[in-house]
Amino acid sequence: MRHISEGQRKDAIGHFCFEGIYQKDQPWGNGHINDTYLLIFETGEQKTKRYILQRMNRDIFSKPVELMENIVGVTSYLRKIIIENGGDPERETLNVIPAKDQKAYYVDAQGEYWRAFNFIENTTSFELVEKPEDFYESAVAFGNFQRRLADYPAATLHETIPGFHDTKARFQVFRETVAKDVCNRAASVKKEIDFVLEREEITGVFGELLAKKEIPLRVTHNDTKLNNIMMDNETRKGICVIDLDTVMPGLAMNDFGDSIRFGASTALEDEPDLTKVWCDMNLFEVYTRGFIEGCGGKLTQREIELLPMGAKVMTFECGMRFLTDYLQGDTYFKIHRPGQNLDRCRTQFKLVWDMEQKWQRMQEIVKKYH
Repeated sequence: MRHISEGQRKDAIGHFCFEGIYQKDQPWGNGHINDTYLLIFETGEQKTKRYILQRMNRDIFSKPVELMENIVGVTSYLRKIIIENGGDPERETLNVIPAKDQKAYYVDAQGEYWRAFNFIENTTSFELVEKPEDFYESAVAFGNFQRRLADYPAATLHETIPGFHDTKARFQVFRETVAKDVCNRAASVKKEIDFVLEREEITGVFGELLAKKEIPLRVTHNDTKLNNIMMDNETRKGICVIDLDTVMPGLAMNDFGDSIRFGASTALEDEPDLTKVWCDMNLFEVYTRGFIEGCGGKLTQREIELLPMGAKVMTFECGMRFLTDYLQGDTYFKIHRPGQNLDRCRTQFKLVWDMEQKWQRMQEIVKKYH
């Protein structure tokens, strides 16, 4: 990402419809994609109002206008549903602050795209599952997201990252990468390569079911990590799903599966000691219960039956992507030490293997809450 000068930031701030008099701004959050700032405005009588300002990352999101059309469409729809159900639309969904020309973004003189949201007060997002209740609350929140958007026409959304969860296409890229072996690393990871090749059949499972219309296309979040849920500071309940950059047409099982991959693992994503890595069935059950509850009957029976497959496919896909990047010379995922992508791929494959051993238990848990 290109450097932001103070003048560039102040120029962007001056082009949005903020309420009150500008006081100060500061960098905000732990996000790696966009540049995020917290803005403080004084609104009179010792009161302040806070906003979030972001410079969007055009290197990753090459069509920021389409991305913002998705976000405005989804948040406007959510706002309407929340009001109809007697909720608080200021806290239960992101609210886009328009630029002074009424667009959902501002383009500065350098061609950078900026956007702004209301800050959701008295909430916190957590990086790690501190207790099972947090994981349950994130599941309910992502389930609620599915429920509220169940009737939204998913096909009208733009694909912000084309082919993001096209596992079959990613498998083809993997095969080509192994064949080219540009870094001469393939011979040293034959075991990992074989692990992927032996499981080729799972790469096409969802694509085939979608083509046969056995499962529906839905509005999906596609980055269902705990830290994308704002938790109420008093109740510790998940109240708002944030980071909507990857909201696009997708499959409910993938959103479920990505949460399990990340949140039900007993170790960090790059843990070198694989004896510490497995899929915690207690956490799997906690999340399954919350997600099905949050979805409120909006998923089809087939989708619910396929939730364990969602966990397996998403974990497998992620491991395959880490291995592909390792073979290509670590060009996509940031690494902080040599071999980090290989460790990441191995943790994901250990989780896939562990899920295979616990497959019947996973299916029984899903059945229990259906």
